[in-house]
Formats: sequence, structure tokens, C-alpha cells
Amino acid sequence: MQLNNFFSVLATCIAFVVFTFACNNAPTKDANPTATAQSIQTGGVKVIPITTPKGTFNVWTKKIGDGKIKVLLLHGGPGFTHDYFECFESFLPKEGIEFYYYDQLGVGNSDIPADTSLWNLPRYVEEVEQVRKGLGLEDFYLLGHSWGSMLAMEYLQQYQGHVKAAVLSNMTAGIKSYVTYSNQLKNEILSKKELAVYDSLDQRKLYDSPEYQNLLMSKLYTQVACRMPVENWPEPLMRAFKKANHEIYIHMQGVDEFHVTGNFKDWEMWDRLPNIKVPTLVLGGRYDEMNPEDMVKEGQLIPNSRTYLCPNGSHMSMYDDQQNYFSNLIAFLKDVENNKFTPDKK
Repeated sequence: MQLNNFFSVLATCIAFVVFTFACNNAPTKDANPTATAQSIQTGGVKVIPITTPKGTFNVWTKKIGDGKIKVLLLHGGPGFTHDYFECFESFLPKEGIEFYYYDQLGVGNSDIPADTSLWNLPRYVEEVEQVRKGLGLEDFYLLGHSWGSMLAMEYLQQYQGHVKAAVLSNMTAGIKSYVTYSNQLKNEILSKKELAVYDSLDQRKLYDSPEYQNLLMSKLYTQVACRMPVENWPEPLMRAFKKANHEIYIHMQGVDEFHVTGNFKDWEMWDRLPNIKVPTLVLGGRYDEMNPEDMVKEGQLIPNSRTYLCPNGSHMSMYDDQQNYFSNLIAFLKDVENNKFTPDKK
């Protein structure tokens, strides 16, 4: 090797060693040393890991408002999303009431595993308890609507020690009576001709046919689910329908509100209602798909309860009888919080 080439190679090696040493010994810096998981604002969103018999999954929650009264919402379905609860934002925060959305596992912004063995009532109860812990809620208010109210009743059987008060919105306490009443409603609402078409399509299981869907949505649901023409249904409610996980709904409920063939078809709570001791508001609608008489009976069996049926409301009373729904809900929450709650006379 020529001498000048030797020195050129040597200089290159020395430069490489010096550069490597400098890089390896340079002080390291975080991308943003002031940002931590605790300090970053997410608009109230918190993802909570849920342990199940089939592994760990994430569920999505979101806090709205600030206040001493803290309400966890359990949405309906099963298989729908929190979206239709968005009307609560127009009423609760301005009253100093803090509340939490949460998409149950399998829907919306939460993980959507494919294992159907996860879709059962006992597992959902444990999910609610894990969400409660993840949000750090204690002495909180629990509000369930429809299926979410069924879930709330079951949760209260095991974990009501953490709950200050409960709202059971638009749900009967037994599937047997629900099936009887929904069949009665179908026969009352549909004309003889419409009923014949409905029954024919039902027997052939043509549930996706335009004729069946028209009878279901335009004739039945507009009377007992949300009392307004479908084209006028509020956007959050329509969004919840569009985002629904039908696999969960069919697995647990059935093809629609007038068919209960899923795994909670034998669910009954009547004889366990007296176990619910916390102050409870049973909230429903006079035109609900749930039998109003059943909801009155539900309130009578819960010892420390108050019952209110929205005079113009159906299953979505928070939309079709909004002022009555929210004025009674807010009054109940404040009465309990201010130690002014008095139950109905039994």
C-alpha cells in the first residue's frame, strides 16, 4: 500500500471511531420530556383494558362535563353503541352533572372480537365492573337503557355497594312478559292485511326483504321505539342503528325487537328486584315497547324506588318526550345527591 493511501485509510477509520463514540455517549433526549400519558389531554377519552375468558381487549370510554354527580351510561342493544346517548350532552353538563359514555365490547370504538362465546350476560356484568374500576368510579350513579338496564339490574345484584343510585330506563324485568306484550302491540298496530304480510314474511324468515323492513321500521318502530317518522329520527339515533353489531344482537336478542330467540330469552329478574336497595328511578314511556304496567310493577318491587312514565314517550323517551324524560332524570339525580330523595309509597 502506498504511504499516502495508508494515511487516508487511517484518517477515515479514526473519524469513524470518533463519530461512533460521540453518538454512543451523547446525552439522550425524549421526543417531548414534558409529555406523559397522564398529562396529555384526550377530550375525555380513556381506553380501558378488559380481561375476559378469551383474552384482554380494549373498550372505549369518554367523560363529558364535570361535577359531583357522576353517571355511567349503559347503552342498549345488545350490539348498539353509545351514540344515541349524545342528546344527554344538551341537558346534563349544564346542571353540573358529569357522565361517561362507554361502548361495550364488540361495538363502536371498542375492540370487536369475533368469538361469540363472549356475548353473554354474566361476562358483560364483569365488564361493567372492570370499566368502573378503570374510570375510578365510586359512589357513582348507574344509568342503563333498554338492554343496558337489564345489564344494570344484574350488575346491582353483585356490585351495588359501589353505586349511589340507579336509573332503569325503558326496560321490563322479564322477557316472558315482554314477548307477550310485544306480540300484543304488533296485533294492535298492524292492520289485518299488514299483519298477514308480516306473518307470511316471518314464517319464511325474509327479514331483510323491503316489505318486512318497511313494516318493522315504518309501522311498528315509529309507534313503540321512537314516535316520529323514520326520516325525522335524530341523527345520533340513526347513527347507532347504522353502527350496530347485528351478530351480537341476533346472538343475544334475535333478528329484531319482536323476536327474542337469543341467549337471554329466558331472563327473569322479578323475584330478585327486592335485592336492589339503592335509590332507583324506573323511567319509561306510556307508548313503550315495554309494558308500562310491567315498569310500574318493577318500581313497586324495588323498595327504595320512584317510577315515572313519560306521557308522550316510547322506548326512546329521551327523544320523543325529551323534556319530561330529562326533567325527571335530573330531579332524581339531584334529590339523591342532596339527600332529598323520597321513594314512592308501595
